[in-house]
Amino acid sequence: MLDHIWNGWRADYVMHGQDTRSTSNASIFTQILNSDLSDEQSYIVHRGKTVFAIMNAFPYTSGHLLVVPYREVADLEMLSVDETSELWATVTDATKVIKAVYKPEALNVGLNLGAAAGGSIAQHLHVHIVGRWSGDTNFMVVTANTKILPEALDVSASRIRAAWKVAN
Repeated sequence: MLDHIWNGWRADYVMHGQDTRSTSNASIFTQILNSDLSDEQSYIVHRGKTVFAIMNAFPYTSGHLLVVPYREVADLEMLSVDETSELWATVTDATKVIKAVYKPEALNVGLNLGAAAGGSIAQHLHVHIVGRWSGDTNFMVVTANTKILPEALDVSASRIRAAWKVAN
């Protein structure tokens, strides 16, 4: 028997692959940074000097974070030494925060560089940090009476923002 789950925030991604409401050539990350949205409204949970951490608007699991340079670049080799250093230090901090808040059994940490690699926002590199648990499933495949109970983005962002302040 297949149980049905509601995961409404993924609908736009499934249908369009990304946010198609804007005609700007800038990435969604650059659009967010250039908007008048507060960090709470945009789900930014940490700001550094050259990079920031933001909730994934289309999460695979609760707490799915992205670490993104402010500067819109597509490839790792395009980052400055300072950006590279802060990017990986922030990824490390983000893993600590996800472990503290969600207590995952494992983590997936990675990048998809280029559209052919699965990068949905290929022009602006970003590192994914995704908590994983034994028996969880990839994307939305749910079988046998297994249920995924997603947490709303604003709740995840609040929990992570609070833990980030404590951890750092």
